[in-house]
This record gives sequence, C-alpha cells and structure tokens, in this order.
Amino acid sequence: MRVPGRVNLIGEHIDYNGLPVFPMALQRAVRIVFRPRNDRMVVLHSSDERFPPVEFEIGPKIERWSQGSWGNYVKAPAKELACRFEIQRGFDGVLQSDIPVAAGLSSSSAIVNAVGLALAHVNDVLAEPGEFAGLMAEAELFVGTRGGGMDQAISLGAKDQSAAKISFNPIRIQHVTVPDDWCFIIADSGEVAEKSGSLQFEYNLRRAKCEEAFRVISTNLLKQGITEGLHESYPELCASLDTEILLYFAEKLLPETEHRCFRHVVTEAGRVEAAVERMLAADIRGFGDYMNASHDSLKTDYQVSTEVLDELVQVARDGGAVGARLTGAGFGGCVVALAERRRTRDVLGALRAEYYERRGRKNQMDEHLFIAVPSRGASVQVI
Repeated sequence: MRVPGRVNLIGEHIDYNGLPVFPMALQRAVRIVFRPRNDRMVVLHSSDERFPPVEFEIGPKIERWSQGSWGNYVKAPAKELACRFEIQRGFDGVLQSDIPVAAGLSSSSAIVNAVGLALAHVNDVLAEPGEFAGLMAEAELFVGTRGGGMDQAISLGAKDQSAAKISFNPIRIQHVTVPDDWCFIIADSGEVAEKSGSLQFEYNLRRAKCEEAFRVISTNLLKQGITEGLHESYPELCASLDTEILLYFAEKLLPETEHRCFRHVVTEAGRVEAAVERMLAADIRGFGDYMNASHDSLKTDYQVSTEVLDELVQVARDGGAVGARLTGAGFGGCVVALAERRRTRDVLGALRAEYYERRGRKNQMDEHLFIAVPSRGASVQVI
C-alpha cells in the first residue's frame, strides 16, 4: 500500500473553516506491507527506529496514548471504523515512510489514511474516496488537533501531474493539471512543527479564534439588517458579501487577535480562487504573487511563520523563485517555492548555498530539499 504526503500550494489554515484549498500529492509516501489477522489486534512496526512498535485491540472504546505519541495516528482510524462499521479484524504490518516528519507535508495524515485503508481492506469496508477522506478526517480528531479535511482528501484522491482544488461539506475535488514548465520546490527548515505535541494548543487556539470571529460577524450582520439570515459557515458568509465589506465590519467589531485571524481567512479564501484561475491560465507569475501574499498574511495576520521560514522564503525568492511561502501549519516545517523549470537549478543552488551549507547541513540536503512531483493518490496492491 502506498499513501502519499502532500504540499499545500495555497489555502493555509482555512480547510477547518470549510473553505476551499489547493494542494497536490507528493511522490514521497507512507508505505505499509500488511497481512490480515483473525483477531482484533493491530500490530504495526516502523522501519524508523525513532518510532516504537504499536500494538492494541480494535474497539469503539480505544483510549489515546500520551500526547505526541505516533501510535495515536494508528489508533485513530481503528476507533473510527470500529464505531462506524464494527470492524472485527486487525492486521500485522510494517510501515516505511520517506515523508519528512513534523515538516508540514502531512506525514501524520498519510499514516491515518494508510492504516484506515488497511483496516478497510481486511474488513471489506467499501467507501468512495471522498466519503473515506471524510471518515479519516473525523478519525484524526482523536489525536487532539482540530484540523480540517485537506490532507486526507488530497492523499486519497489526487491525480498524476495535477494539483486539486478541494471543497468541503461534502468533499469535492477539482483536478487542475500543473503546467509542464512549472516547478515546485520543497525546502525543509529543520524546525520541527509537531502540531500533535507542544504546538497543539497554538493550532487549536487559532481555530477557536476563527470560530469566535465568525460568530460575532455573522450575528452582527443579521442584527444590522445587512443579511436576511444567520450564516452557518464561512463559505456562505464569503459568498454573500464582498471581502472589503467583511473586513470593514471585522475591523469595527472584533478584538485585534480575532480580527487578524478573520482577515487571513477571508483574504486567503480569495487567493485560492484567484490562484486556481492563474494555474488554469498558465500564468506562473500571477500564481507566484498569490503565494507571496499568502506567506505575508500567514506571517503578519495569522502569526504562524518563524524567522527561519521567513529566511527560507526570501532565499528562494532571491534565487529566482516567482513565489514562495510556508506550507502546512507553520511554526516550523517546510516552505514551497515556485519557479520556471529553466530556473530550477538557480533556486536549488541558492537554497543549498545560502541556507543548508551556511548552517552546516550539507549532508541533509537530499532528504530536506527536493522537487515536488505532482503524484497520484493512495493505492492498495494485493499480492
């Protein structure tokens, strides 16, 4: 079984607000070799010695291990499928992954998807990719991080040579072919971004701020007669009024922190729609401009960037990238840069010289600096 990681091209921290995002699956992936058991035990070994073996019994009352334990990502789909489908069979398996860990490339959701698919396979559970992605997004909430459904959807539903605009409630996927002369480059900062561990509070806090901002704005728009009914979601709100009007009311009604979060969410939603159009038109510089604006918003309004991420972004831009931004939750992890294919060597060279070599990390470049190949979603091979 192969389940890819992903790089989010634009649309950060808005999937959990129900707004569309624009990621693509990577050539790097989680792989599990497994065989069914005749009991309810799951026994999973990792080829990475940093992660101890996981062993537990399937059931609807599975309890979490300590915060940050990788085994919680294995337990999460087992509990969800036990509650939804009363699955009874586990498996023995070995997991191998070449996705950088805690780097914002969705290694954790790839594990959730992989284990979920293995359990679905041995228990004859059938579901369409969009439906299964929704199940796995619900499952991952077990870990404690209040994320959205982007990672699960792109990992399961991606197509070769394509990015995908993903919409929610329900999950819908619009595939967009990446132009041949576009090249996306991933650079890992080396700063660990463990959103299931020490950063979980900060991640969940931002979601709570977004929810409170939405409640205040929607309620006050109704009270002032601006809208005829109470909006139930960010997509409804963003579709009903121009961004400028929403930001006008946000500035008047919201405390500073909620105002910044709200401003990022509604402007990022607009950048996603515009960036998709730029890719469809093969306008690389236009797409790059939206990537740059996204990073600036994540840095200034959402405050999830770091000095190291900002440095990587600037090095990539100075080296010839038309756009660069942090990707994933932030607080560390990776940046993604976009370059014309003929300038790829220039951008890679600048990142090597100005970041990795200066920091004494030359021997880590093969793992942490690479070209992202738009790849297909998950697959199961029966032997």
